[in-house]
Amino acid sequence: MRYAVLVTGPAGAGKSTFSTSFMTHLRMAKRPVNIVNLDPAATGDAFEYEPAIDIRDLVSLEDVMSEMGYGPNGGLVYCFEYLLQNMDWLEEELGGYDEDYLIIDCPGQIELYTHHPFLPTLVRNLTRMGIRTSAVYLLESQFVEDRYKYFSGVLSAMSAMVNLEVPWINIMSKMDLITSNPDDPSGGARNGRRARKDIARYLEPDPLLLAGVPGAPAEANPRFHALNQAIVQLIEDHPLVSFLPLDLTSTDSLETVVSHIDFTMQYGEDEEPKEPHDLDEGDFADME
Repeated sequence: MRYAVLVTGPAGAGKSTFSTSFMTHLRMAKRPVNIVNLDPAATGDAFEYEPAIDIRDLVSLEDVMSEMGYGPNGGLVYCFEYLLQNMDWLEEELGGYDEDYLIIDCPGQIELYTHHPFLPTLVRNLTRMGIRTSAVYLLESQFVEDRYKYFSGVLSAMSAMVNLEVPWINIMSKMDLITSNPDDPSGGARNGRRARKDIARYLEPDPLLLAGVPGAPAEANPRFHALNQAIVQLIEDHPLVSFLPLDLTSTDSLETVVSHIDFTMQYGEDEEPKEPHDLDEGDFADME
């Protein structure tokens, strides 16, 4: 059985860094694992490990922009359309990895996950090839400093989950920026005590965080308030999104995330089933 994990999320969420740490962790566990680069805009030094399969060997954004005169977004769409027209290339490339765990590093344009048909079509092709596929969606912890930005991320994650329809894990990345000592000048101070204290409300999105935000222009613009209420109702009615915290400076944190991914897509189902690791009580929920 072959397994593939799509690493998705907005630009800057830490997808490539997570993919590298994920691969290192699996290699230390003696698992056959390889990275697949699905970002045609990736630069030459983007990966610590050389990708086993690289979409840039088929088509690159730089070439498309140069030869066809497209901008970055139009060029990216063209690259994925070209990939879907040449799935025999990908199938041939994947043919050499019969029992491998594939980490597929995806671009940062979230519209590819939320409403375009490209990735759902790719997932169907991977399934046809006998590859069990799941996805992770990374949202960086800095989003919790702006509640509107955070809930935009929550809604994007929800939209992507519905669009791709595969086993799914949402991850709050760069948690070391939240959990560090707020008096430490190395970076924790900018997140403040409030974010650390309330982090559980962001890992399990509390729609009430969107109500009564200090400084919100709700009174000046009733439509703004009505929109907030509609979003609150949507999240309450469809509680699809929750996040696992990821701190790549902690081996235990990464192990917890990996175990949840394995459990979600039933990795090694012929072996004794394993429950995913849980966080120790109070690790993130009761930070004062």
